[in-house]
Amino acid sequence: MSRLVFTTITTKSFLKLPPSSSSFHFKIFKSSSFRVCRMASDSSSSSSSSAVPSPSSAIDFLSLCHRLKSTKRAGWVKRDIKGPESIADHMYRMGLMALIASDTPGVNRDKCIKMAIVHDIAEAIVGDITPSDGIPKLEKSRREKEALDQMCKLLGGGPRAEEIHELWMEYEENSTNEAKVVKDFDKIEMILQALEYEKEQDKDLEEFFQSTAGKFQTDLGKAWASEIASRRKKQD
Repeated sequence: MSRLVFTTITTKSFLKLPPSSSSFHFKIFKSSSFRVCRMASDSSSSSSSSAVPSPSSAIDFLSLCHRLKSTKRAGWVKRDIKGPESIADHMYRMGLMALIASDTPGVNRDKCIKMAIVHDIAEAIVGDITPSDGIPKLEKSRREKEALDQMCKLLGGGPRAEEIHELWMEYEENSTNEAKVVKDFDKIEMILQALEYEKEQDKDLEEFFQSTAGKFQTDLGKAWASEIASRRKKQD
């Protein structure tokens, strides 16, 4: 049998952010500390103890996820949007999209809701990496997967961490019907937000609409994107 032994370490040393990470990220992360687990032999411990996160692991994990609320979406920041949405704002509205979406054969709506609220969770560590950052797609994926693994360890492992890991991997690999739906929601949320910023702040955000054109995978995504395009046309 084995038991979980928790060790408190600073986030900066734990995360091992790559040299190309910005100084902004280092400033955010360097002062935080979290408890992480390692396995130790203990014949008297029960394996069921890791079935759910301990209160300590849960609060450590949620405290790390706070960064999703405080980190603004980089695409809007770079275009001087006033009061830009956070990563958590983006994921929350995607969760609502999954909640209100019509039933689709072969698609588990509840799974879509869960996937929507974890698909960008690794950005709590790596930040919002955009194409303009010049980081290759494979490197971006590597960094995010490493961050996800660290977050699941922070949560204490077990079925909850495994579920988050599986949902994130399905989304990343675009390997299921649910992943395709949520990928479309990701783009829909972005262009809807772009439409709202254009109206509220008198901006031209055409590039965001161009970047998603022809890339929707589902009938639902195509229908919602068409509705947004129609409203944008009327807005002009």
